[in-house]
Amino acid sequence: MRITRRSLFQLAVVALATLPLGGCSYNTFVKQEESVKAQWAQVENQLQRRNDLIPNLVETTKGFAQHEESVYKDIADARSRLLAAKSPEESIAAANQQSSALGRLLAVVENYPQLKSNEQFNRLMDELAGTENRLSTERMRYNERVQEYNTARRQFPANVTAKMFGFKEYPFYEVPPEAKQVPKVDFRKS
Repeated sequence: MRITRRSLFQLAVVALATLPLGGCSYNTFVKQEESVKAQWAQVENQLQRRNDLIPNLVETTKGFAQHEESVYKDIADARSRLLAAKSPEESIAAANQQSSALGRLLAVVENYPQLKSNEQFNRLMDELAGTENRLSTERMRYNERVQEYNTARRQFPANVTAKMFGFKEYPFYEVPPEAKQVPKVDFRKS
């Protein structure tokens, strides 16, 4: 089969026409990836806010519920794991562990009604509730950015550019299985 000049010219025109498309998707990926990273920074900001509040909340609660040491140990361990996390995946796992431990702490609080009347405790709980709401919003926004990026990364012809330049998939921030369970509150004294 012989390639004519005309066929060669047409092939060159098609190749030149596709170059800008690759550049456009490359720039889109860069922009979306930076958006994912910026949103992850917001999630980390709220996780740090939560970590800053937890020691005060725990110390206040300890005064009323001395024998619930395992809950405090779990919270401290989760906090340490979160501070030591090096990747979004590690941070997500540690934050989920922390959420689970905080849920157990709230169940402990239900067993100690006098704790609810403590003004300092109420203020800290309000701060923590506000932080949890902010964190929830930032996690949602992070997942939206990840969805936009991962979707664009998989669409043709952008998937060719993504593969060529090594744009990786980002993980979603998923709810841990224990968060889907209804917390059990027991008002009986042990």
